[in-house]
Amino acid sequence: MQTYQIVVLSIFCFLVALEIIFTNFFNKKNQRLKDGVVEFVGFFQLNFLALPLVFGLGYGLAETFLPSSKGMISEWGFFAIFGLLLIFDDLTQYWWHRTCHNVPVLYNLHRAHHDSEYLSIRVVYRNALAYYLLMPGLWFAGILFYMGSGWVYFVYIVVKQAVIFGAHTDLRWDKKLYEIKWMNPIMWVLERTISTPSTHWAHHGKHLNDENTHYKGNYGNLLFIWDMIFGTAKITRKYPKEVGVENLSDVSALTQLFWPIFRSPQDTKTEKA
Repeated sequence: MQTYQIVVLSIFCFLVALEIIFTNFFNKKNQRLKDGVVEFVGFFQLNFLALPLVFGLGYGLAETFLPSSKGMISEWGFFAIFGLLLIFDDLTQYWWHRTCHNVPVLYNLHRAHHDSEYLSIRVVYRNALAYYLLMPGLWFAGILFYMGSGWVYFVYIVVKQAVIFGAHTDLRWDKKLYEIKWMNPIMWVLERTISTPSTHWAHHGKHLNDENTHYKGNYGNLLFIWDMIFGTAKITRKYPKEVGVENLSDVSALTQLFWPIFRSPQDTKTEKA
């Protein structure tokens, strides 16, 4: 296991510990047995299967078809390489995420992430295996690593995962900061720059008629700027009344994790994306 993976998992475990202390981590609203199964399997399939596999394949493709590009950006400055990663990893993930919400058949790959009626650090790794295998950013990350992104990639992925964890956590850290008047200008900038709990919870909102729900937007992972640029942003500084999926029948854990290999009859009736 790489050092950056240890750091990322340490941050994850730290937030798990905080949620155990300050929230009902083990007894979320309307949780089902299959929620725990999806979360447990999802954690391992990304970190120990999909990520090393796709990253390695991306690296291998560059080594095979672009051998002369090895290390070509290694002498670039930190911010130049970081910027490349923002474009080829975070921006492409924005569009992959957005596409999966707007192409009904692809929503089956991402449905697991929204299927729980609670939001928590537990939810971060809920996705079908194919969602990660087809994610362009993971392939590009492997290619850029071959090209010399090196330790900058490690810094980038730690920052990105910390923001993603922070946007999903049930700790709702931004809520308290909004109540501090002198923090308002800082929060105005922050909520338009990165994903925060209130903006991302809006994306997980269950009912479209809830003014604090925006599951047709707020797709950003690290940067919320992409939503600002492409017109999919909604900022209310409040949280939706409920989270989950709307207008969809229940499907099994196997379908959530391994669609289209395992399919429930109901997954052909997708209406919401």
